Amino acid sequence: MTRLLLLTVFVATAVTGSGTAQTTNAVPEGNRDNGKRLYEKNTCFFCHGTAGQGSIDGARLAVVARNLQSFTRYVRQPTGRMPAFTDKILSDQELADVFAYLRSLPAAKPVKDIPLLDQLRK
Repeated sequence: MTRLLLLTVFVATAVTGSGTAQTTNAVPEGNRDNGKRLYEKNTCFFCHGTAGQGSIDGARLAVVARNLQSFTRYVRQPTGRMPAFTDKILSDQELADVFAYLRSLPAAKPVKDIPLLDQLRK
């Protein structure tokens, strides 16, 4: 009975991938501090703003419904005027770091919570 239980746990762990071994398709974990450094070093803020808020030249990056895979694909093969950042410029790990930094940024306040902007709406 004990052997059957151990076999069941082993098979379940192997099937679900919940063991401690790392799989080859694992999503890299991002380093937020390094991501901020890379965001600044690669001048992403010129178009996307210092807090990823976006501008006339670049899309908002903070608090966007995009996963790491989608983010990486877009950075590698962007549309519009954004230059492509190949893996020679930023590795997949470095993009994961930038993504972690962008995810750490707070959401923008609604217009109604910013008095000056709220006045402009009226």
